[in-house]
Amino acid sequence: MHKGRMEAFSDGVIAIIITIMVLEMKVPHGTDMASLQPLFPVFLSYILSFIYVGIYWNNHHHLMQLVQKVRGPILWANMHLLFWLSLFPFTTGWMGENHFAELPVALYGMNLLCAGMAYYILAQVLIRHHGKDSKLGIAIGSDLKGKISVVIYAAAIPLSFVNVWIGLIAYQSVAVMWLIPDKRVEKLFFE
Repeated sequence: MHKGRMEAFSDGVIAIIITIMVLEMKVPHGTDMASLQPLFPVFLSYILSFIYVGIYWNNHHHLMQLVQKVRGPILWANMHLLFWLSLFPFTTGWMGENHFAELPVALYGMNLLCAGMAYYILAQVLIRHHGKDSKLGIAIGSDLKGKISVVIYAAAIPLSFVNVWIGLIAYQSVAVMWLIPDKRVEKLFFE
């Protein structure tokens, strides 16, 4: 099967995820700055999740640039990733509405961990289909950044119960790490 349908479906799901996240921010009834103050944690959690969804969309786009065709296992691996991404509005909302309480922050980290593992699985299924010597296999390489991310998430989840800010800083650190552009895919794609 051509990859276009999978790309279009994934783009649509990701667009809906972002839309749902922003709709979860309820408009305050007051007209002064004080009425916005309770929304601050909700807005901060939205920013973090928007960045994460953007990172996943960007990396998914790069993956698909090096893919020729897809088949059943790839479609299911992609659905697995989309499942975990689709939970972002819930975990984001719960974390923000509860002002970054321990359990919501830990559950948010679990969502990040599962999405990170799902992305890794998708990449590995794609590499298995296209070969380790394919442009995709070469671009992904050992995927050190992906492996480091999963380790940080796994450590940050229990640390969120020790100090919630440790977990949040860890999640933000992974996002910053992924915001730094990785030129391997673009370099191979435009060769």
